[in-house]
Amino acid sequence: MKRSVWRDFTIGLIEENPLFGLVIGLCAALAVSSKVENAIFMGVAASFVMVASNILISVIRKAVPNEIRIPIFIVVIASFVTIVDLTMKAFFPAVYAALGVWIPLIVVNCIILGRAEAFAYKNGVIRSIADGLGKGLGYTLVILVMAVIRELGGTGQIVAFENTIISLKGFQPPQILQSFPGAFFTFGLLMGLLRKLQGKGE
Repeated sequence: MKRSVWRDFTIGLIEENPLFGLVIGLCAALAVSSKVENAIFMGVAASFVMVASNILISVIRKAVPNEIRIPIFIVVIASFVTIVDLTMKAFFPAVYAALGVWIPLIVVNCIILGRAEAFAYKNGVIRSIADGLGKGLGYTLVILVMAVIRELGGTGQIVAFENTIISLKGFQPPQILQSFPGAFFTFGLLMGLLRKLQGKGE
């Protein structure tokens, strides 16, 4: 039975969440989730590329030869990544510098290429938009929650857009949360908690 458009959107939030459900695209998520500001920009950038590439691939899917579909997908994704890269470099240079190589590497992000292959190439535009939005929002929510935990727990404060949002005065933060082991620990803890809430951890 064919899924509804609403289901295409909501399934990406938890059940088929790119990070917790499908467990793909972890490298960038772990790397950028040390700061809330970085997580927001990375989530928006990845979501834009995912939705835009899903739309274009869905539109041209019947004209794409099956034998060369992957190179074509990469060219489409790379085009939208270039738009994001240049826009961020022009208008948000500080964030662009902080994210570094992770913006260009969206081109080979398993999540985006995977949705192009598994969904957009096989479905219409509206469903592809819903799929891209759902997966993009699911990805953004996870790295944002991780960033809140890691930045607040690792530095004692959350600073975004040159403003201190939260500050824990007198708190001695365990700086390990700002390191890669801290990223893995945070991710594992959140995944375990989600599995427990879903009744899968028994």
